[in-house]
Amino acid sequence: MNDTHISEFLLLGLSEDPELQPLIFGLFLSMYLVTVLGNLLIVLAVSSDSHLHTPMYFFLSTLSLVDICFTSTTIPKMLVNIQTQSRVITYVDCITQIYFYTLFVVLDNFLLTVMAYDRFVAICHPLHYLVIMNPRLCRMLVLVSWIMSFLNSLLHSLMVLQLSFYADLEIPHFFCELNQVVQLACSDTFLNNIMLYFLIVLMGGGPFAGILYSYSKIVSSICGIPSTQGKYKAFSTCASHLSVVSLFYGTALGVSLTSAATQNAHSSAIASVMYTVVTPMLNPFIYSLRNKDIKRALKTFFVKGTTHRPVVLRLKTFP
Repeated sequence: MNDTHISEFLLLGLSEDPELQPLIFGLFLSMYLVTVLGNLLIVLAVSSDSHLHTPMYFFLSTLSLVDICFTSTTIPKMLVNIQTQSRVITYVDCITQIYFYTLFVVLDNFLLTVMAYDRFVAICHPLHYLVIMNPRLCRMLVLVSWIMSFLNSLLHSLMVLQLSFYADLEIPHFFCELNQVVQLACSDTFLNNIMLYFLIVLMGGGPFAGILYSYSKIVSSICGIPSTQGKYKAFSTCASHLSVVSLFYGTALGVSLTSAATQNAHSSAIASVMYTVVTPMLNPFIYSLRNKDIKRALKTFFVKGTTHRPVVLRLKTFP
């Protein structure tokens, strides 16, 4: 047992088969590049088009930035390990990865809740929308989301630092997942587990309840609209967000059920790919394909980048 000089962990990854490593590397590299490029385009489109300087698109661009950071916390290290044929991650890097992974997944959760509230105000209180969702409130909502996520992540990281570990430090995952690291500890983890489940309920269940409440009011308001066209128009404004929420919570619930049903860490690692990689990758497609404003902004952005102003030469004539 080594509980004083822990220097590194071993990430077992998704598969130990050497023949599958090039395939896994190519697949995850492609998904990572698509995720970064897609979310970056959303940020560029919103920042470059003044028509998109609204609360909804402010939250969307913030979500895109967080998704880039979210995937960048885990995937690059996995790709480096495959390329160098090394499974080692240092103790400091592992704790750092736990911190930032927890930070961004909780921040994603809060931002989806804030976006649901934005849609609630837009549909249920349209005449007061710009007054309620003023720039100061929007910045305050994002700031509070960051602070809550920061405190949650800091608490988990500090509690992991208090643990002692066995000499066998193999993590059956492709990143330092909090629960997997806690299970490797040789010291008492009762307080860690209690705090983990308490904060999952608080930081996950609380925002989810807020989303459900917002959409219950939205559905009630939409049902009160007399015309079919009015109902469709009102629903279309929140369809993309509803799709992303369903994808985020659906994949997270799927991972939880898979872990509980199989009790197999390897199966849990494979299932977690859905919400750590696939969900951030699909978000830009969901918002851009269903949103005419985003498509117009992207088109304008690329046209400006490829179109050069013509040079006009004026010839002065002499008598």
